[in-house]
Amino acid sequence: MVSRVVKAITQTSPVGNRIALLFNVEAEAGSYMSRHTQKYGSRGFTLVELMVVMVIIAMVLGLVATSMSRSISSAEARAATRQLVASLRYTRARAVIEKAEQVFLVNTENRSYQAPGRKLVELPEGVDVTITTARSEVTSEEVAGIRFFPDGGSTGGHVELTVNGREYRVNIAWLTGHAKMEELEG
Repeated sequence: MVSRVVKAITQTSPVGNRIALLFNVEAEAGSYMSRHTQKYGSRGFTLVELMVVMVIIAMVLGLVATSMSRSISSAEARAATRQLVASLRYTRARAVIEKAEQVFLVNTENRSYQAPGRKLVELPEGVDVTITTARSEVTSEEVAGIRFFPDGGSTGGHVELTVNGREYRVNIAWLTGHAKMEELEG
């Protein structure tokens, strides 16, 4: 680096005092960058730093996406369980109003159920169903039912919906025929 020293005399007051100032004049153009770096530090990121940040962002987004898909399927299972409870209550109400026995059918193979006088309802993908009921209401290995009587009672039992390790159980009381949903821990 080539530098020049210039001696300058300037008047600093009206009386005439003079002070000598020394200026270091840099002759090289690249010296600006070195002074700038010393004064402000390095400004920018290396390629390695950028790649590390990108990998971290990709990992976080992957975890969030997995969590979101699990919560969406859990929400679908809760909604399907609520709809199942509504269909059971409809079947009970129909038995009381018509003063005739009504059977609510569940097909574990096709993952579906049907209330009397209504269309077949298929459960969302990934939701498994099991039913526990009276032996007299099991019509085949895949199909079983819960019978509701005109007085509001039923054969009782429970229907379980399972998704991603979460279980939702609908208990049907035999005496009153009341259907109630609960989420099982575990």
